[in-house]
Amino acid sequence: MTARRLLPLLLALCASAVAAQFPVVELSAGMHRIEAEFANDMGTRARGLMHRREMSPQHGMLFAFPEDARHCMWMRNTLIPLSVAFLDEAGRVLNIEDMTPQTEDSHCAAGPARFALEMNQGWFAARGLGPGAKIRGVAELQAADAPARH
Repeated sequence: MTARRLLPLLLALCASAVAAQFPVVELSAGMHRIEAEFANDMGTRARGLMHRREMSPQHGMLFAFPEDARHCMWMRNTLIPLSVAFLDEAGRVLNIEDMTPQTEDSHCAAGPARFALEMNQGWFAARGLGPGAKIRGVAELQAADAPARH
C-alpha cells in the first residue's frame, strides 16, 4: 500500500483513538438520537473536540460543568464548524450559538447552564430545535468534579 493511500486510513485511526478517550452517552432530542462523547472533568472539557477534522452527523460532545453558571465556549484548535446548545440541569435548551473554527470568540450561555452540547453546525436548526427544547438523558449526568447532588 502506498503512503498516499495509507494516510487517510491512519488519520481515521487517529481520530478514532482520540474519540475513544471519552466515554459515550446516548441522548435524544424528540425523535433524534445523539451519541455524545462525555467531557465531564476539567481535562476532557479543556480538550473537547480540538484537532478533529470531521464528526458524524448524529455525534456530538456533551460538556458537564460542576455548577450552574454562565459558562462560555470557544473554538481554539477546533477545525470543524459547530453549534453549541447550553442546557440547564434538566436538559432544557437555554440558547444555541454557532461557532467558527479556530477562533477564540466567546460563546456564552444566556443564563445559568449545567451542560453544553456541541453538534455539527446547523444540526439543531435543521431539526427545529431551539430555546426551550428538551435534550433527554442529561439530567442523570454530572461532572466528575461536581459535588454530589442531594
